[in-house]
Amino acid sequence: MPRTPAGLLSNREKDRLIERAFLGLYRWYTARSQETRNWNADLSFDWKSLRHDLPTEIVTALTGFFAVEQYAPDYTSELVNLVRRSHGRSHFQLRWGSEEEKHADSWENAVLFSRQRSPQWIAEYKERLRAQQWHLPFPDAIHNLVYTVFQERATQLNYLNLMKLCMGQSDKVKNAVDPVLAKVAQTIAVDEAAHYNFFLEGARLYLYYYPQRTLEAVKNVIGQFSMPASNLVPNWDEFSETVYRAGIYGPRDFNRDVMQVAFRNLGIESRKKLEEGIKATREVPDFEGSGKIQTAIWDTFDYGAIEGDVKRLHVKIQDYEKGVGFDAVDPFEFVTNPEVPKKTQAADD
Repeated sequence: MPRTPAGLLSNREKDRLIERAFLGLYRWYTARSQETRNWNADLSFDWKSLRHDLPTEIVTALTGFFAVEQYAPDYTSELVNLVRRSHGRSHFQLRWGSEEEKHADSWENAVLFSRQRSPQWIAEYKERLRAQQWHLPFPDAIHNLVYTVFQERATQLNYLNLMKLCMGQSDKVKNAVDPVLAKVAQTIAVDEAAHYNFFLEGARLYLYYYPQRTLEAVKNVIGQFSMPASNLVPNWDEFSETVYRAGIYGPRDFNRDVMQVAFRNLGIESRKKLEEGIKATREVPDFEGSGKIQTAIWDTFDYGAIEGDVKRLHVKIQDYEKGVGFDAVDPFEFVTNPEVPKKTQAADD
């Protein structure tokens, strides 16, 4: 049985439920990662076969990806410190950091084996990059969780579009075909998809139990979204212009293939609907009498779809933990959010 009756679900109990879900999600993710994505940046690709005459646009893109991933230690340490009290989230960030480290090494290898940047140039560039430190774009955990949803989707899209170029599926850059780079981009894009799904599941948990706070975080994040380290990479403008002209990533891609995809996965109809819904809310006392909560927020997104997603997450975790035996010692349960307005069914005519 739930430790607290559903009708008396407090913020503390909500937090406990969210944290327990993160722990189960981390366990499931780690097992899945080790089973299906256990590759090596040096040994999993035929670097000796990488072309030495890659187009300038491709080399510029590779150098930019390499530069952004150089801040993996900062990304990891900042996020771990932010969520260090959460077992599931902090341990996931360590796992996430180990996977991002492979991405950094892979893009460095790509630049090196292209033979268009010398080892000395790469070493000096790394030193220049790491002389600066990346910091979290937002001060609280919910905003940064939401930010990573959009950021991971955007990163995945960058690598998928590079893969298409290197497979000859795009004519934006001439003579861009390279099977080695295509495999690298595809492999890393699969990792980024896994990261996106983890953060998306987390955002759904908060959206289910704390809809107002989470939707406001979504609104704030998309209002000032930028890719990580864009203010630190010295040649960012050149890199950004190049990936845009190469059809790898640009404003239209963000609106269509990042924001709209994430909105759909979060049950949000549109940015306009989100902003209008937040403006239309009114404050009423919360269950604990210590603050205010918003009403009308329930019309801002598809709450039923989110509840279904959260339930499916619980089933996935329960199935995994039953195989281990956790169900006998620390069972994982779904508890509904009692604040959700119940829709009354109209009487038959």
